[in-house]
Amino acid sequence: MIKKVLLAIALICPMLLSAQTLKIGLVNFDAIFQAMPETAAANNQLKEVSDKYDAEYKKLGEEMNRLVEEYQKMAENELPAIKERKTRELSDYQQKIQQFEKTAMDDLQNMQNDLYGPIQQKIAQAIESVGREGNFSLIQMFAPQLTLYHAAPVEDITDTVKAKLGVK
Repeated sequence: MIKKVLLAIALICPMLLSAQTLKIGLVNFDAIFQAMPETAAANNQLKEVSDKYDAEYKKLGEEMNRLVEEYQKMAENELPAIKERKTRELSDYQQKIQQFEKTAMDDLQNMQNDLYGPIQQKIAQAIESVGREGNFSLIQMFAPQLTLYHAAPVEDITDTVKAKLGVK
């Protein structure tokens, strides 16, 4: 008799454990990120720096155009040493422009990481907090334009995370 009861318990326990449902949440990280006031401030800072780099790049381009015009206006019978110096000057200036462009891109990328990193971390902490408070088994990033289908019952927690962050 005890063996039959133990066997029944052994058969029922796995079914009870598998009957436990998962609680899945979806969060639109991008919507929260764009709604954060810190993001607007970071975007303004990045735009200011980007505009300065653009202005400097334009100046470099104008100088390069001037050098090219000078080179093109040289007479065909110009001395070889002068032509060689002008050619080297053009090549050096082109490298200078390329180096400036690379440095500017690297600076902007680093600045973007420095400015956006703390915002993203703050959002991630709020998502984790909402997940713990709501007893979610899984929270997944949600992109409305990419979601084709989901069968499991899920809960959109985007507004809950925004509220936790004090964002509308």
